[in-house]
Amino acid sequence: MIQLPPPELPEVTVTAARLPPAAGEAAFAVIRLAEADLHAEQRLDEALASVPAVSLFRRTSSLSANPTTQGISLRAIAPSGAGRTLVTLDGVPLNDPFGGWVIWSQVPTESLSGLDIVRGSGAGPYGAGALTGVISLWERDDGAVLDASIADGGGRVSASGTATAGPVRFVASGLYETRDGHVPVRGAAAGAADTPLDLEVRSAVLRADLPVADAVISLRAAAFDEDRGSGLAGARATASGNLLSATAVAGSRADRLGWRLQAWRRESDLANTSVAVAADRATTTPANDQFETPATGWGLNAALRRTTVSGIGRAEWELGADARFNEGETRERFRYMAGAFTRDRVAGGETSVVGAYAEGSSSIGPWLIAGGLRIDQWRNESGRRLEPDLSTGLPTLDETDPDRSGEVVSARLGVRREIAADQALRLAAYTGFRPATLNELHRPFRVGNDLTEANAALEPEQLTGVEAGWAWTGERASLTATVFWNEIKDAIVNVTTGVGPGVFPRAGFVPAGGVLRQRMNAGTIEATGLEIDGRFEVSDALSVRAALSLTDAQLDGGVLAPQLTGLRPAQAPDWSATTGVDWRPVDRLSLAADLRWESSRFEDDLNSRVLEAAVTADLRAEWSASPSATLWFAADNLFDAEVEVSETATGVAGFGPPRTFSLGVRLSR
Repeated sequence: MIQLPPPELPEVTVTAARLPPAAGEAAFAVIRLAEADLHAEQRLDEALASVPAVSLFRRTSSLSANPTTQGISLRAIAPSGAGRTLVTLDGVPLNDPFGGWVIWSQVPTESLSGLDIVRGSGAGPYGAGALTGVISLWERDDGAVLDASIADGGGRVSASGTATAGPVRFVASGLYETRDGHVPVRGAAAGAADTPLDLEVRSAVLRADLPVADAVISLRAAAFDEDRGSGLAGARATASGNLLSATAVAGSRADRLGWRLQAWRRESDLANTSVAVAADRATTTPANDQFETPATGWGLNAALRRTTVSGIGRAEWELGADARFNEGETRERFRYMAGAFTRDRVAGGETSVVGAYAEGSSSIGPWLIAGGLRIDQWRNESGRRLEPDLSTGLPTLDETDPDRSGEVVSARLGVRREIAADQALRLAAYTGFRPATLNELHRPFRVGNDLTEANAALEPEQLTGVEAGWAWTGERASLTATVFWNEIKDAIVNVTTGVGPGVFPRAGFVPAGGVLRQRMNAGTIEATGLEIDGRFEVSDALSVRAALSLTDAQLDGGVLAPQLTGLRPAQAPDWSATTGVDWRPVDRLSLAADLRWESSRFEDDLNSRVLEAAVTADLRAEWSASPSATLWFAADNLFDAEVEVSETATGVAGFGPPRTFSLGVRLSR
């Protein structure tokens, strides 16, 4: 893991159909993970967690997280199930068109050559969804790798490789994984209704790269499917989807413009059943059957880039436009009475964002100046929620939401200056935005006995931020530090509006021990933070790394939710820290130890349910049997720490995975 270095003057060769990272990115807070940083992790979201304050909505990985909680956020400003971070693969958004979350199993780590984590920096050339930053993934261009392993109660095999046929290069990747899972509720609190979070995952990708004149055209097709238990009898979740994309790119040279044209289309579906739990946790009763959630997203983007190098420095500009369109609906049954569901629900609509931007950078001597401006128009339309009675067919709720639209102007500016051969300072200011997802606008949901209502009147969240950074790179060590201030206006928050038992308008009955919440633009979230990342090579065989994040975030609920003023956003810890040691005692043996600590966080908006601080330790050993074959052993959560990931209104805690051992082999060329 390295801080993005200042741009180099030689021309960057384009690989596959992607433009190289813009030179101006070095003026912002960018962390780069290379392929070597990813290979030890079997899940991409777990690899990203090596950077403090990068996490899913809850304190668990995609190994056991429900698809609807796999939204990722950068910086602990205000995690969200929808995610406040845009995730792209070679420019194509991977966020779900209905819910905004990311199904991480669709991108096995073996299929990637690296990634950039852009913290802050606003919308920039990325557009909608890049509220707290962007995770830009790069798919493999060469080589091949196969990783097969067995673990407690399961196994995994993943492979990715390239081949050529004449001028065409093919890239293929595949993943299959199965786990028995763990029971999240432990000890005396667990009852017969508590079941394992079992998992079965499949994904596959095929890409073809074809040179045409001075350009490269990439055609890509991908599909994924996962089925998992939700930790309670009768509760399961499945997620599936496919993605098609076509990209054409020509790199910028001294005698020509560089350009990119890209079109993509993705389909997704989600089935998610939830249950009500008896007070003694011995039984469950069906509460909701979300049997189908068909959604489609498609988009276009285009860019022109020009890079010029002269005797006084390097200048680069980029003009671009992008458009994204989503449509989808949830289809579900609810109100379980006398052994059967009595109501049906269809709710959904369409959203779109169309924008254009201009970006530029100039590097003169020790100075790098970069900035940009973009304008976007968002639109929500065709929103509807229909809830008929299953016995009579007559509607009990029939709402048509008015079409709504608006414009958002965003900008960013960054300055970097080398103050010595091994040191640099930077300063940046930016704005960004995230429109509400179809899920937030139209779909109410239930977790256990807690209900959350949708809100079709949600406005886009908007973030303003400033930050300053310092970086030092020595011969055997490096250290970076960033301080930042961010403010999210019109933050979308699940606000508690009632406590069960009781019957509430639209939501219906909330049982004892449950609460009613509604998504609202609940005022403003303000956050001030510090990020530190360092590495030290003690010797050729031993290195140490550490990173720290501190985020002081507070809500101002305004007139809509004054009860939240002064409280911390749900699921946002104050502190997180990681440290690790890599040691090669002999040529063939590599050992790695990692420690991750996080301070306490709150489960709910009222800060009434506390998830205690947690620390976990992981170990990994690798033995090089040959230049192309490695045997490995891993122990995750070595000391079997009880990491609290959830808590019900009645105080029943759910925990992350226990100590897990894995044994595998990795083949590469």
